[in-house]
Amino acid sequence: MENKVLVTGATGATGSSAIKNLLELGVPIRAMVHKIDNRSEELKNKGVEIVQGDLNDFEAVNRAMQGISAAYFVFPIEIPGIIEATAFFIEAALENNVKHIVNLTQRTAKRNAKSHAAQNHWIAERILDRSTVPVTHLRPTLFAEWLSYIASDIRENDRIVLPFGNGRFAPITAEDQGRVIAKVLSDPESHTGKNYDLLGPVELDVFEIADSLSEVVGRKITYIPIDIEPFQEILGGSMGFSPWAVQHVGAIAQDARDGVVSGTNNTVEELTGTKPLTITQYITKNKHLFIK
Repeated sequence: MENKVLVTGATGATGSSAIKNLLELGVPIRAMVHKIDNRSEELKNKGVEIVQGDLNDFEAVNRAMQGISAAYFVFPIEIPGIIEATAFFIEAALENNVKHIVNLTQRTAKRNAKSHAAQNHWIAERILDRSTVPVTHLRPTLFAEWLSYIASDIRENDRIVLPFGNGRFAPITAEDQGRVIAKVLSDPESHTGKNYDLLGPVELDVFEIADSLSEVVGRKITYIPIDIEPFQEILGGSMGFSPWAVQHVGAIAQDARDGVVSGTNNTVEELTGTKPLTITQYITKNKHLFIK
């Protein structure tokens, strides 16, 4: 059987990065996408097989698994449904003799997580662990891409408005996560049963992130801490986040304030041989998002 891998969320941040790295490694890829668009066509033009489907559609998942040796599973944090999708993914993997699942979960996934989404991620981890399919869990901390969600406010008002207080964390980029995903998918047996916390190289608070932004864009960017509930109102209002996502962000903000996401490690470098990007490097690569 050809060692073709399945990448879900293929046009998203981690999926697209994983595909880029898998292509460089010469691994055959099938990409599962929600819709056929310019992004999927670009992948097709690079030699990636495209299948359209939804992770909450069992038959679509089952078709996507046919002839696959290992699969990357990522479920959008914005909506509920990960537990059912996980069950579908496992059953489809079993029916198609898939040898390994790489699961993107989150560092805040715990039994007693304040976030409903994070708790569901923890339950999904346990379901995967109790299946007979070998699995590797990737547990990233807060994404550096948080800055992209509020890029317009940074550009227009020279400010970062977030509810993380003085909480410290080591932001990890989707780019670096993609390199880890590709590494594990290309040699899954070496990572069976492993749980990897994916953290950036430098622990910071948002005041220090604002300083990095200021340095790169050449103007003063100010961090304005905001209470959690008012920020949730902004998320659910002008930013258009779903109630599920709003609850999750509020809980994660409290975790950040409580030190739950603090610390750093060098796991990304140990797995890939390359140091993860610092927040300054991420901002520099994406400077166009923040300049006026």
